[in-house]
Amino acid sequence: MKRIDPSTMDLKEKLVSINRVAKVVKGGRNFRFSALMVVGDGNGHVGVGMGKAAEIPEAVRKGIEDAKRHMVEVPLVGTTIPHAVEGKFGKGHVRMLPAEEGTGVIAGGPVRAVLEMVGVKDIRTKSYGSNNPANCVKATLDGLTQLRTAEQIARLRGKTVEEILG
Repeated sequence: MKRIDPSTMDLKEKLVSINRVAKVVKGGRNFRFSALMVVGDGNGHVGVGMGKAAEIPEAVRKGIEDAKRHMVEVPLVGTTIPHAVEGKFGKGHVRMLPAEEGTGVIAGGPVRAVLEMVGVKDIRTKSYGSNNPANCVKATLDGLTQLRTAEQIARLRGKTVEEILG
């Protein structure tokens, strides 16, 4: 997978979840915050990152930096995805199905955040297993990285698009 340069893109950021985490030490508990962030340009590029710090704004900034470092390109066909796909991460499963124009984004919170940052306008999704935001987001990203267009498949097989589609 080739690296994507986030500095040339007009990226939007979305906070998916903030979590207060504690480390128990001799003197008591040390509290920190972890922030799950999604960044995307709304045109087929998205990244997911996690940041942890003593203050929320710093955790968010670190999460955005991490997300920019882990950008992926997602192939889109019009306003939807090329084919049905299922992403898995841990115990989180997300099934994504292409939808007709005008359907909208039918998805839960964490999955919706990723799909909106990618730029998908019409899709149906169903989340199974874990409803942990981190697992849902990473399962969605796993599914999106599996997507291939008919042109990409034809190029891999050395055939024309018409031969592939029948």
